[in-house]
Amino acid sequence: MKWKGVLECFLFLWPSIGMGAGLEGLEEELRRLIAGKKAEVGIAVIIDGQDTLVVNNDARYPMMSVFKFHQALAVADVCGRKGISLDSLVRVRPQDLKRDTYSPLRDRYPDGGVSLPVGGLLEYTLLLSDNNACDILFDRFGGPEAADKFIRGLGLQQFAIEVTEDEMHKDLDLCYRNWTTPLEAARLLELFISGKAVQGVFRDFIEKTMLSCRTGEDRLPAPLVGADAVIGHKTGSGDRNAAGRLIGTNDIGFVFLPDGRHYTIAVLVKDSEEDARATSRIIADVSEAVYERVCGAETDG
Repeated sequence: MKWKGVLECFLFLWPSIGMGAGLEGLEEELRRLIAGKKAEVGIAVIIDGQDTLVVNNDARYPMMSVFKFHQALAVADVCGRKGISLDSLVRVRPQDLKRDTYSPLRDRYPDGGVSLPVGGLLEYTLLLSDNNACDILFDRFGGPEAADKFIRGLGLQQFAIEVTEDEMHKDLDLCYRNWTTPLEAARLLELFISGKAVQGVFRDFIEKTMLSCRTGEDRLPAPLVGADAVIGHKTGSGDRNAAGRLIGTNDIGFVFLPDGRHYTIAVLVKDSEEDARATSRIIADVSEAVYERVCGAETDG
């Protein structure tokens, strides 16, 4: 069976595919929002674990740092199985701190030679998207292969985690090796918030950390400022490739509404010819449309 056929089979099996009452026009609205953009934009939304919408889901989108969420779940699984706590210390060696990459961790400890808790390194990756902290966790917890295997063990298939941050930095073409479809990212978020990916202390820690994310405030969170909704999210941002296009500008997240409902959302922008601000604005506009329509549908109902 071809890959597209497999995806169609999966979409048939996922509960309540299609939008509920009052949301039927959302897909058309989203397609209008992204029409004419000089970028490939993929969108997935799952409302209350049931109603599902996808736009341009049949492509592989480079995750960039979005995969640090996947990695965090895999690290949590290893720690849970081996009895490693969030306070367990990891030695940070001088050679772990690559110079020519984004790393608040290196900026704070330029010479290394310190021991930091697992929870602290996860905060660097999830809160600040630190590249060195990411590769330290890969080095100590089984590498990209272990993260990929764990996520596949949850039943997800339309993604891949194959390379480290350092490898991508050395060869930008490798950024396309860590990829996902929008729907698979939204599904992973659903598994996480439902407690089906990781449980207990680590689950609560990851949720709390994502709710405090400090990157990409001009993306998914932008239209929710001042609203009663609460968002946890993970961003990913890439450099420009040889053709001058932004490889990936992404944001995935979960939104808790004050009435107890929730939705997960993934907006992935691939090979953008727009500038960085305009590319992030695409994500913010999609986020605004989804939030307004989800809340409006409940009001109309």
